[in-house]
Amino acid sequence: MHTLLKVAGWLAGVGMLLLAGAWITSPDPRVNPASFEDEPLSMQLAPLAEAITLAQVERESGAVATLLVLEFDDEVARVVDLSRETGSPSDDPFAVLARLSDQRIASLAAGGPSEAVPIARLRSAGGTGTRHIATGTNFPEHAEEAASEAVFSFPKFGPPLPARTGVEGRDDVLLDYEVELCMRFDRPIESVDDFDAAVKGLFLCGDFTDRATLVRLIDPDNLDSGSGFSDGKSRTDFYPTGAFLVIPRDWRAFVRGERMMTFVNGEARQDARGGEMTLDFRALAAKALGDMDRPRFLYRGDYYRLSPEPRIVPGMTLMSGTAEGVIFTPPSRGDIIEGGARYLFSGAWASGGNPVDTIIETFIGNELASHHFLQPGDVVAFRSSRLGNILVEVTAGGAAPSR
Repeated sequence: MHTLLKVAGWLAGVGMLLLAGAWITSPDPRVNPASFEDEPLSMQLAPLAEAITLAQVERESGAVATLLVLEFDDEVARVVDLSRETGSPSDDPFAVLARLSDQRIASLAAGGPSEAVPIARLRSAGGTGTRHIATGTNFPEHAEEAASEAVFSFPKFGPPLPARTGVEGRDDVLLDYEVELCMRFDRPIESVDDFDAAVKGLFLCGDFTDRATLVRLIDPDNLDSGSGFSDGKSRTDFYPTGAFLVIPRDWRAFVRGERMMTFVNGEARQDARGGEMTLDFRALAAKALGDMDRPRFLYRGDYYRLSPEPRIVPGMTLMSGTAEGVIFTPPSRGDIIEGGARYLFSGAWASGGNPVDTIIETFIGNELASHHFLQPGDVVAFRSSRLGNILVEVTAGGAAPSR
């Protein structure tokens, strides 16, 4: 009997050593790797033969002017005031544009009265809506990162922010970035026929995520449920957008060629073309329109429809989803071993605790301590080939306020 106890103790010791070794040698990636094109991204204005580039600014009187963009750099855009030229008081850029012929636009671009407007003064290209249709795992490499087998939609809550803005870094938030393409329309979209007939505006957008909230709420066996995504991606500072609303003459060709990148403190993190999307914007619209009949998306304890009305309403944007290269990676072997040990030795099992919850909290605690995610002082730049750029400074904040 004494010999058996000694053997059992020896085996237990060996097992503990093996577990400790596995824990110590567990990889701890800081970000997901991404592939990058050989040539650096060059930002430019789309020629009028391909697209019309608009922007908006609020004048001292409070009126909103719609502008034709002639050229730009990181600081200033040279523009022609289309609202003044048409005499239109509308703050809807599509309505102002509809009053001008292609010939008149070309004439204004060639010799209209122009002015320089700081990029920081330009309004969001995303309009003023606070409900948007977000897309998950619509780029194959990111789908592989997220272990997702299908594209899914969910509602994103929050106002579009201008191209020069900030996002608050909080002590209990794992703050992650995503670069995306976004589309808005000149009319309500109730069918794919409406989509085809609509004037479509494209703009660059970012999508920040609190990965801690997402991990706590997500249903990994049913991502299409959207559980955790609206909560993790909806905050008043989580939706920065570009300043330029671009109206392509051939939206498919434009999207296919459009390149977008993410940089953090000057380091490239993401690089993709719109042509890599699994579902294009028409298919995303059709998918969304087929999922508006019931409130099935959880957000702050209540269930919501994908859209407040059975259509994509003006002011609502359709988001492309993001490419590979986000910060988030699943819990490592070390997180799982540490969380499992904590569950066993803390006695949580005796009180009916869930080992998965303990592992998740261990993972979140380790990630917060590692500073893998965005930190105050970081600068996130989203850049694109023909949609301009977005600069976001991560500012200091405390813990998230209670809801």
